[in-house]
Amino acid sequence: MTPYSTYDEVDLLILLRRGDSLAFTEIYNRYWDRLFFVAGKKLNDFAIAEEVVQDIFSDIWFRREHIIIPSGFSIYLAAALKYKVINIRIKRQRELKYLHFVKVQSSLADNTVEGTMSFEALQNQLSETVAKLPERCQLSFRLSREEGLKQKEIAQLMNISEKAVEHNISRALKTLRTSLRQFLTTTSFF
Repeated sequence: MTPYSTYDEVDLLILLRRGDSLAFTEIYNRYWDRLFFVAGKKLNDFAIAEEVVQDIFSDIWFRREHIIIPSGFSIYLAAALKYKVINIRIKRQRELKYLHFVKVQSSLADNTVEGTMSFEALQNQLSETVAKLPERCQLSFRLSREEGLKQKEIAQLMNISEKAVEHNISRALKTLRTSLRQFLTTTSFF
């Protein structure tokens, strides 16, 4: 039993803010298993659950000097997990929509001349729409979709907040959906 195991949450938080890595280790050891189990059940994927829990604890360590946890670690960690799970579910839904979109594109790109022309027209329309996006919006979108970077990485690269990155990507996707809808209604693919 380490001396840190006798500390309550308030003492651990004070030590954590001072950069005490042993206090962080104690917090990690106290809550990791429980958080991992809950994440695994909610996500039905224990590999992703492990990554999510590691992200949560990494965030705590990186923000340790300014972190505010008014209600205790259990409530804070439950809320952090809730939002991570929501974001992952949203991402999964987007991926499913994207896969459906790719299937539609594949069916459009049959070996006929008309199909090839229609597919090329669709690709051109999408490229033109992306090119018309505002510079930061376009860059956020390209880094996310073409380079596969996470929003956190994009925020660091562009020196903007993660919320700004999220907003830029959402704006780009909304513009692309609108453009695609207009294009599909004016072009006969089927």
